[in-house]
Amino acid sequence: MRKLAVVAFGGNALLRSGQKGTYQEQIENVENTCESLCALLKRGYNVVIGHGNGPQVGNVMLQHEAGKQAGVQAMPMDFCVAETQGSIAYLIEMGLRNVMARNDIQRDVVTLVTQVAVNKLDPMFQNPTKPVGPYYTKEQADQLAAETGAKYKEDPKGNGWRKVVASPKPTRINNIKIVKQLATAGNIVVTVGGGGIPVVEENDTVRGVEAVIDKDLASALCAVEIGADEFYILTDVPKVYINFRKENEQALDTITVAQAKKYLEEGQFAEGSMAPKVRAAIMFVEHGGKECIITEAGQLDNPNCGTRIVR
Repeated sequence: MRKLAVVAFGGNALLRSGQKGTYQEQIENVENTCESLCALLKRGYNVVIGHGNGPQVGNVMLQHEAGKQAGVQAMPMDFCVAETQGSIAYLIEMGLRNVMARNDIQRDVVTLVTQVAVNKLDPMFQNPTKPVGPYYTKEQADQLAAETGAKYKEDPKGNGWRKVVASPKPTRINNIKIVKQLATAGNIVVTVGGGGIPVVEENDTVRGVEAVIDKDLASALCAVEIGADEFYILTDVPKVYINFRKENEQALDTITVAQAKKYLEEGQFAEGSMAPKVRAAIMFVEHGGKECIITEAGQLDNPNCGTRIVR
């Protein structure tokens, strides 16, 4: 039987530092990442892909904001996530098909616009910290807060004020059984884009909420629920480091969950960067996964690539 892997595309899979995020830039970046992914496909893996959407959902919110000037109603966060799931997955599907044609790989690619349930009582809803969308002056932010009830916080780098939303833990992935069926049948499945569309389920009804789900954590949950053998988190460095960018910097090859937790407690991994990835890796392994590999896409042709987190 083929091994089953979930691969979480990092932000640099679509948009690199210093780029403007044009259509051409994004499709070229996606094709480069998909070219690396072929290493797993050639080794016979079945693959499920998750991806981020940070810059893209921010751009969508800017477009909605501009549309308000013409009387077009701005859409809520869950709708914006759904938009970017579709548009980014389109780029991934096209990039994969082009790359597979060049490499003589015959696979079908399918995208599922995916809802991910969160708990309405998650404490993160009481303390939203995830900045999204455009920057405002304090006066603009105060006015928007009064009009909409949303919360705004000042950017630490002094760029202005931004809306902040909760980042609750994912609890259940909609249609996860279909994801597994499609993947084990040999199809490449794109799902939980941007962490999934955040929804709350109550009394047999579903409603979207103003939140952003961490894409690595959602991908880890996906990997657990479909019984993946391996979970890959693609980022912009080949390995995880302790004492990062210091004289005594050290790359990590294979570490246990206990070691990973120790390094987290020591503050070795930055929040908003490597720390969420390590937490997602721990979650996968603690819930039955064999190993999580954190690396950059270009390393996937090496079966021993990256930092491996195991039990």
